[in-house]
Amino acid sequence: MTDEQRPPLPPFTAQTAAEKVRKAEDGWNSRDPARVALAYTSDSQWRNRSEFLQGRPAIVEFLTRKWQAESEYRLIKELWAFTDTKIAVRFCYEWHDKTGQWFRSYGNENWDFDENGLMRSRHASINDIPITPETRKFHWPPGPRPAGHPGLSDLDL
Repeated sequence: MTDEQRPPLPPFTAQTAAEKVRKAEDGWNSRDPARVALAYTSDSQWRNRSEFLQGRPAIVEFLTRKWQAESEYRLIKELWAFTDTKIAVRFCYEWHDKTGQWFRSYGNENWDFDENGLMRSRHASINDIPITPETRKFHWPPGPRPAGHPGLSDLDL
């Protein structure tokens, strides 16, 4: 394994695709832009909502800006479908803005990986729904979702 490998590597199976999704979720829940960016190729191409990005420096800048605006971010991803090198996920995350307004953001992502397990492209479609603090469902401490915490299907999300 090289520093530029991120197992599990393609071709994916149901088990390795689900493992890849959980590793991505854990990485994003770290809210560490530099750490997260290492899961992508150096020239990775993204579409996130209406923004188009290319390369790790742009990813780091984007995630830094994102997590400055989205406080107390908590994310759950779920495998939707996969092929040898592609994975589709659905996800949901909760966060609040600087005014204290809570949101639940729902979305889908399409991922394509190189032979080293690095994501070479990411296409994300996301919608934000205002919620009240009482309707939040993601209450774990900052960091990865604890083992045993319900997933999206279990939470009827």
